[in-house]
Parts: sequence; structure tokens; C-alpha cells
Amino acid sequence: MSRVRQLVHRLVHARSGVAAVEMALGLPVVLMLGLWGAELGNLAITHMRISQLAMQIADNGSRIGDVSMLESLKVYESDINDIMAGANIQSGSLDIFEHGRVVVSSLEVVPATEDTQYIHWQRCKGKRNFQSAYGGEGTGTDGSLDGMGPTGDEVSAAKDDAVIFVEIEYVYQPLVSEKFVPDPVIRTTATFNVRDDRDLTQIYQRNTASPDPEARCNIYDGIS
Repeated sequence: MSRVRQLVHRLVHARSGVAAVEMALGLPVVLMLGLWGAELGNLAITHMRISQLAMQIADNGSRIGDVSMLESLKVYESDINDIMAGANIQSGSLDIFEHGRVVVSSLEVVPATEDTQYIHWQRCKGKRNFQSAYGGEGTGTDGSLDGMGPTGDEVSAAKDDAVIFVEIEYVYQPLVSEKFVPDPVIRTTATFNVRDDRDLTQIYQRNTASPDPEARCNIYDGIS
């Protein structure tokens, strides 16, 4: 009987397993918070990368044009295709056209008017089912478009000028689990004024006998 009492006494006063028990109870919480923090940090970085990508595409779109001292710069389908290919490279591991979509619009003033805004041309690339929030090519010819951008903060083009407006929608790819992400869809816009005098009549083909493919907005594909 005395041995039993001694054993019970030792068990009651034993402290060797207290730390292990506390760790076992607290480790799942600490691990969960750590994983959550890592996921939110990666989400914030992805937001920044998508935003920078949109600005880069808009900037590139504002600079393109076949240089000539005798006429305004011409934009070719191959130029736009090059911009999309560059965006694919710049996106890196994000794989922008596999998990998202890029929409590039040229906002201009309707010919023969002073300030009526319309989307002259629009090109898209990416497998995600997303279209411009402001309408497709030709939207605004009836005067229904105030500009492009958030209500009250729309950007608009000046007469005989153009604004390149880029929209991106991307589905965030979780680092750990989508359960840590409240909204996996990232949407961003960017805009730049065209830098030089540009021929606004159309987008040209360098070789009409063998035309370059057009990144039309009714096609949902990536870079082949």
C-alpha cells in the first residue's frame, strides 16, 4: 500500500511533462497563425506584382509605334502581340494568362466630335472568362461613355490623342491553402497617355499577305 501511495504522490507532484503538454496544446494554434501570415504576405506581394504588371503593360502600350520622321506612329498587331508576350515573361511564376486575363483598350475621342469618349480598339489575352468592365471595342460611339475608371474618377482622352487603359483580372494561386484567402480574385487597372503623335485610324498589319494573329476579346487563350 505504501508503494501505491508513493507512486500517486510522485505523479501528483511530477512536472516533467508540463512543458510538453503546453507545447502540444499551443503548437497547432501557432502553426495555424504562421501559415495564415505567410499566405496573407504572399497575397499582398501578388497584389503588388499584378498592379506593377498592369502599369508596365500600359506604359509599353503608350510607347509602341513604328518610328517615322514623315508620319505619325503606326501601331501593328505584332506590336500588341509583343506586349502580351512580354507580359507573360514579366509575370513569371504567376502565369498570368493561365490563371487570369489582360484587356488592353485604346480610349479615344470619336472622330468629328470634340470630347465624346469611345473605345476605339481592344485586345485581350488569357484563359479567364473576363471582359472589360467598361464595354468592348466601339463602346461610347453613342455618347454613353464618360471615360474609363472608377465612377467619378474616370480618365478621358483629349482630341487627336489616345489613352491606353489596361485591366487585369487574376485568380490568386494559394501558397498554403485557399481557406486562408477571403477573396482569391485580384482586379487592377492602369492607364498611360500615348507618348507621341500616333496614327489613330487603325491597327495595321506588317504583311497583309501573311497577317499576324489578332488578340481578339472573344478568344480565351494564352501565349502559345
